[in-house]
Amino acid sequence: MSSALQASAPASASPLLRPLTFVQPGRIEYGAGKARRLADLVPGWAERRVLVVADAFNAGRADLLGLPPQHQIFSQVRPEPDLPNLDLLIDQARGFAPDVILGFGGGSAMDLAKLAAVLCRSAQDFRDIVGVDKAEPRTCLLVSIPTTAGTGSEVGARALVMDPASKAKLAADSHHMVADIAIVDPEMTTSLPPAVTAATGIDALAHCVEAFTSRRAHPLVDIYAREGIGLVGRYLARAVADGSDVEARAGLAMAALYGGFCLGPVNTTAGHALSYPLGTRFQVPHGLANAVIFPHTLAFNAPVRAEKSQVVSELLGFKGQDLRAESYDYCTALGLEMQMSKMGVAAHDLQSMAEEAHAIRRLLDHNPRDMSVTDIVEIYRAAL
Repeated sequence: MSSALQASAPASASPLLRPLTFVQPGRIEYGAGKARRLADLVPGWAERRVLVVADAFNAGRADLLGLPPQHQIFSQVRPEPDLPNLDLLIDQARGFAPDVILGFGGGSAMDLAKLAAVLCRSAQDFRDIVGVDKAEPRTCLLVSIPTTAGTGSEVGARALVMDPASKAKLAADSHHMVADIAIVDPEMTTSLPPAVTAATGIDALAHCVEAFTSRRAHPLVDIYAREGIGLVGRYLARAVADGSDVEARAGLAMAALYGGFCLGPVNTTAGHALSYPLGTRFQVPHGLANAVIFPHTLAFNAPVRAEKSQVVSELLGFKGQDLRAESYDYCTALGLEMQMSKMGVAAHDLQSMAEEAHAIRRLLDHNPRDMSVTDIVEIYRAAL
C-alpha cells in the first residue's frame, strides 16, 4: 500500500483502507512427513551446528529430525518460560555457538528459540528487546517445528516470557525473530493426549476468533480467521476422540497455522489478556487457560460484534440460542475443565487478577468492547 494511501486512511475508514503488514517465514513446509526431511531443506545440514530447543518430552524424540553430528539439545523448556529459563538457554547457546537454532515443541519452545536466535551473539538481553522491533539482526538460521496444533508461533514474530518478580508476561516482537523455515507436520502432533489436543485446539480457535472480532480486524486476516474457526469446528472433536486420525490432525495443524497468520498483523484481545494471570499465577497451561475464559469473552463481545459472532457460532456448529452456554458446553464436551476453582483460583484472587489483566493494554485496547476491571472480575466470577 502506498504511503499516500496510508496517510489518507483515518481510523474510522473502511477496513479495506487500513494499512496492514504481514511478516512471515521465508519458507513454510506443510504436510505429513515434512519434519523427517529437514536435512533436505537446510543447505549443508550435515555440517551444521544445531541447537534444538525443546521440552523434556520432545527432546526425547528429536532423533526423528535426523540431526547432524554437531548438535546439542536444550531440554529444559518450561510450560510458562520465565527469565531464568531463558537465561539458561542463552548460556548454552553462547557456549555452543550454533549456526542453526531449532524450536521443536509447543509455543514455549518456539518462543525461546526465537529469543535465543537474536540474543546468543548479541550484547542485548531480553529486557532490551521487549517491545516492537528492538532486536538486532541475527546471524544464525532459525527453524520452527510445532508439535502441538495451537499456538501458531511457528509463523510469528513475537515471543513471551514471564518476569518472576512481577508475574507479568513480557513480549518481544521483531521481524528478526521470524523463522527462516517453518515446518508444519501433522505427524508431529499424533502423540498429543486428548486433554492437550483439546486445550491447544481451543488456543488456535481463540487466536482466530479474537482476531476476527478485534477492533483491528482486517479483511485480509478475516480470511484466515474464518477458515481456522471452521477447521476447529470440523476436526477438534475428532482429534480428541481419536488421536491417530491423521486427517483431523492435519485439519488442526492447518487451523493453528491460520491462527498464527492472524497473530502478527492483528493479534489477540481480551480472551488472552484474561487468561494470562491463570498461567503466571497458577501455572495453568496456556491452552486450558484460554479455554476456561473463551465462552465468557466471546459472549461479552457479542453485542458489539453480532454479525461476526453469528459467523463464529455457525462455523462451530452451534444452534445460535445462547452463545455463552453453547461455547461452554462445546469445551466441556471435549473433556476440558472449565472451572477456575478447580485450578487453584479462589474468590479472593479475582480482584488482583482482574487488575493485572486490565493492565495488558496491548491486547485490551483492541478488544471490540471496552472492558473495565469490574467487568473482568464478573467474567472471572462466572468462570470460577
